[in-house]
Parts: sequence; structure tokens; C-alpha cells
Amino acid sequence: MFIEVLKSKIHRAVVTETRLDYEGSISVDPELYRAAGMFPHEKVDVFNLNNGARFTTYLIDGRPGEICINGAAARLAQPGDLVIIVSYAHLTPEEASSWQPTVVLVDDRNTVKEVLKPGS
Repeated sequence: MFIEVLKSKIHRAVVTETRLDYEGSISVDPELYRAAGMFPHEKVDVFNLNNGARFTTYLIDGRPGEICINGAAARLAQPGDLVIIVSYAHLTPEEASSWQPTVVLVDDRNTVKEVLKPGS
């Protein structure tokens, strides 16, 4: 049996743009998602701290400092909103009992401030 646990998160990133006319996804600065151990096209959940909206999408490469909500989800955020972007992993209960996620803390320009990694 496997359970789904938090693998990593980018905590309190600032939405820089929304693009309703794009097909979908979230554009994220690759430096941010790589620091979190995330991958292009990986499924992520996005939690909007300003309005409580939550949605699922996938990552694509953004520009430096960019957090852009694309497609229909653009109606769930606006520039300046704070979001948490999370990814998950499937682990056995034994693995999960000692699992620690990677957390990337960012500043108000979406620059990595600190990376909290498992075991650190």
C-alpha cells in the first residue's frame, strides 16, 4: 500500500501575472521549483492565501521571479496574491513514518530565501 504525502512546497510566493487566454498550467521560475525538487509538467496544487482558492494544475518554465497563473485558474488569483505551491509523493507507510518534505521559503520578489530539506 502507498499513501500520498507532501513532497515539497514553495511557500508564500507572490503571483506576478495571470493569463486567462493561455491553455492552462502555472509558470514558475525554474530556480524555485528546482530548489523544491519539482519537475516541469509535474502535477501541483496551488493554495491562494488571499482568497482561499485551491486548484490543481501542472508546472511549466517561467521567467526569473515569475509566478503566473494560466488558463481558467487565472480567475482564481490576481497579481500580488500569496500562494503556496505543493507537490506530493507516494510512499509506503514505513517510508512515510520518517519522511520530511522540502520547503522553499521565498521573499517578496520570489527569490529563494531558504530551503529546508529533509534531514537538515
